[in-house]
Amino acid sequence: MLFPEPGTASGVQWAWLAPALSASAFFAVVLLGRFIPRNRAFLSILAIAAGFGVFWYVLKEFLSSGGGEFSVKWFTVGDITVSWGIVVDELSVVMLGLVTFVALAVQVYSLGYMKGEARFGWYFAVHSLFAAAMLTVVLTDNFLLLYMAWELVGVCSYLLIGFWYERRSAAEAAKKAFITTRIGDVGLLIGIIMLFKATGGHFDYSTIVHVAEEGGIASGTLTVAMLLIFLGAMGKSAQFPLHVWLPDAMEGPAPVSALIHAATMVVAGVYLVARLFPLFLLAPTALLVVAIIGLITALLTASMALVMTDLKRVLAYSTISHLGFMMLALGSGGFTAGMFHLLTHAFAKALLFLGAGSIAHGSGKTDIREMGGLWRRMPVTAVAFGIGVLALGGIPPLSGFFSKDEVLVAVLSGRGPVFFVLTLAAALMSAMYMARLLFLVVLGNLKKENEHAHESPWVMKLPLVALAILALTAGFLAPGWTSDYKGFGAFLFHEEPEAYHINGLVMGLSLALAFGGFALGWALYSRGLLSADRIRERFAWLHRLLVNKYYIDALYQWVINRIVLVLGRFIALFDRVVINDTGVNGTGRSVLLSGIRLRYLETGKVYNYALGMVVGVVVVALIWWLGLPNV
Repeated sequence: MLFPEPGTASGVQWAWLAPALSASAFFAVVLLGRFIPRNRAFLSILAIAAGFGVFWYVLKEFLSSGGGEFSVKWFTVGDITVSWGIVVDELSVVMLGLVTFVALAVQVYSLGYMKGEARFGWYFAVHSLFAAAMLTVVLTDNFLLLYMAWELVGVCSYLLIGFWYERRSAAEAAKKAFITTRIGDVGLLIGIIMLFKATGGHFDYSTIVHVAEEGGIASGTLTVAMLLIFLGAMGKSAQFPLHVWLPDAMEGPAPVSALIHAATMVVAGVYLVARLFPLFLLAPTALLVVAIIGLITALLTASMALVMTDLKRVLAYSTISHLGFMMLALGSGGFTAGMFHLLTHAFAKALLFLGAGSIAHGSGKTDIREMGGLWRRMPVTAVAFGIGVLALGGIPPLSGFFSKDEVLVAVLSGRGPVFFVLTLAAALMSAMYMARLLFLVVLGNLKKENEHAHESPWVMKLPLVALAILALTAGFLAPGWTSDYKGFGAFLFHEEPEAYHINGLVMGLSLALAFGGFALGWALYSRGLLSADRIRERFAWLHRLLVNKYYIDALYQWVINRIVLVLGRFIALFDRVVINDTGVNGTGRSVLLSGIRLRYLETGKVYNYALGMVVGVVVVALIWWLGLPNV
């Protein structure tokens, strides 16, 4: 039940407090920060912790009284009324809990990681604004407020990715992320306008869905609108070919990577597709495009993750690949599978990024080739990081096994054998690059250059422990264990329960690929039974292709340098010479020069006027005399 009937349950009425508290913390830190220099971070943490408390209250009320919609009128123009509103249903409750918990864990972790930073307060202020914007995205009930919060998420990501803007690489990464996501956002805006016009001036989701289900929107219009909206989702969720910004976003602090890549910005696109799932079901062509893009994204970026050597970049390409899994599941009709994988991936990937930050903090290294044996010096971080690796690698009984199995079942039943086989290939690569991290970073013998490595402070380890517990146990939310709790699918669709699927063939293949991927990683990177160097030499062309990221970034740079910038210079020249110099300045100069010449006719001296009249009489006389013979 994606859109409940309007209700007045207290949980519905008070859910707005979650984003409001974080937004208030932003203004408090920015405006009052100089009066409370030592407590600025704690204001942000207190706000998101209170937001997490709001989630528990909303969940309790939701389970007892149900959900609904709550809105207040903003303004009216003619027959169009625009409201601020929120919707509390199964989907928004799940996202509310996920965003507040991960944001809280990241902010607590940041107390240790960002200690000593000159812009410490500003960092936490933007964190609060980011959380407020993302919470608004997941709670709002209409497109207008969604778009405003959507753009605010983009602005905050720009500020956080470019937090160390004095480094050119960070500044360039922030601009790249901002511009790339703007391309998708243009499509989102056009799609919203199309639905607004097609429904007679409505922005709220429930009304638009109702009109579409009643046949009030032409099928062609609906398909185009949903494709354009999906373009916006592609930008935020880094789907091919708009995926290029996310790996470069690693230039931001590690907690920012965890925040952006786990449960906030990058899942906004997946959430949007899930929120509008009834409309996508009415536009099967658009849903097929979602599946195709998701599959291409999962395959391409999983293969790139196999050859990256920077720890955070491996995790970045892993994120993109798993976002592709989520889109593929949704495009295959697996609403529950897509959302459940979003949930389990968020816990595991936040754990991995925070673990990567802890490793960099304790060892001073980010290149996985310089790591190894860190479990001897950083046992808590190593165990937590290993749990995240095994979870995303699909090893049972960790959470990623359950959600990946659901994705595979959804693809097989919704899209057929071709999609299924290609998804299995992506799943195998997922296990392989996770095994690569496990054996190169955590296990093995301690290298001499890592003798100085040390464990992070407890303020950084506590979030790792909490996320590790969830990465271990979240998968058990999938099956139904009691008569009261019938599984995650039954929670999302309690009127038409979608039970946890157990397909023996799919589960067997999933297990074989997961364990096979880790066994191959063990043979390559631990025991040396296979030589990674010889494989690279044997397939040098393929390795070169993957290292250069299929030359997609190079292609974009060529287009920018040879087409966009050249066209921009031509337009600038045309504007300066034709429009400005000739059209604007030329007209102005002609008027000015005419005025300068004409001013000599108005001197205020009688003899000048007399001379003018005499000259005029002489000229008239000459004209008359010269023209007389023709009379």
